[in-house]
Amino acid sequence: MVQSSPSRRRVAVQMDPLEDINIDGDSTFALMLEAQRRGHELYVYHPTTLSLLEGKGTAGRLQARGRKVSVQRKKGDHAAFGPEEVLDLGSFDVVLMRQDPPFDMGYITATHLLEHIHGTGEGQALVVNDPVSVRNAPEKLLVTHFPQLMPPTLVTWDREAIVAFRRKHKDIILKPLYGNGGAGIFRVKEDDENFSSLLEMHFSQSREPLMVQRYEPAVRLGDKRIILVDGEPIGAINRIPAQGDARSNMHVGGRAERVELTQRDKEICKAIGPYLKEHGLIFTGIDVIGDWLTEINVTSPTGLQELDRFDGINSAGMIWDSIEGRLA
Repeated sequence: MVQSSPSRRRVAVQMDPLEDINIDGDSTFALMLEAQRRGHELYVYHPTTLSLLEGKGTAGRLQARGRKVSVQRKKGDHAAFGPEEVLDLGSFDVVLMRQDPPFDMGYITATHLLEHIHGTGEGQALVVNDPVSVRNAPEKLLVTHFPQLMPPTLVTWDREAIVAFRRKHKDIILKPLYGNGGAGIFRVKEDDENFSSLLEMHFSQSREPLMVQRYEPAVRLGDKRIILVDGEPIGAINRIPAQGDARSNMHVGGRAERVELTQRDKEICKAIGPYLKEHGLIFTGIDVIGDWLTEINVTSPTGLQELDRFDGINSAGMIWDSIEGRLA
């Protein structure tokens, strides 16, 4: 059961421009609406406005230029902003780290800066998710710590290793290791003559390795997004790829459907749940295709509003229950 807030909290949301979001699908917007319903004070800022003041007399203060905001579910008029001001982030109760990936050096730097204030003591704010754990757990790499749950997977810069992996598994998926939203993901069949060109294109533009996975035909039945709060599953949505596309991400045309958790889904959640809880990863979303775990999303997970519509729950409320429990 979702509880009422025990006290008014000051909440700062680190995110991409609030003006540009889709209020019918954005999970950050759902979290903000719920925080406001509980009486919390909301502020927003962009990560590029962060400033860390170090040295004698500054006490390591982390600041950002932001604005107080109120939100409402009204298209075209969903946010009302106060004047811009300098926010002392250590004076807030909660900081939600909700900007979208890619997980690049800018993202990593933001986690280092937020680490200076993360906590629940004086001059600290509870950062959700824990910035140290976010930095150490990019979604496509965290999952590799649970190999028994994964399909055959390769992470490498080595073209010969990718060629050998394809030779063994025939039908494969190529993914940028730090990408998001389905961008840059390719299915490469055994007879695809574009394989070499795709590798050349990626490595000519990026110094990052590729993740290569065996293609799972079960994806045509859906790529399941399971939402976990403090390591416990609260529900799932099934994302069906558009016709002619191997990607199920809703950013690229995937369709969301209602789905129940299977016994295998529960086994996967049970296996990874303790790690998530222990490392302060309060709000996560995992991707499951068939019987296989493919990603653990910890940076800026999505899917709350779709889950609420299908299951009639208040998933943002469950997340705030967890946050308020930690503050208490």
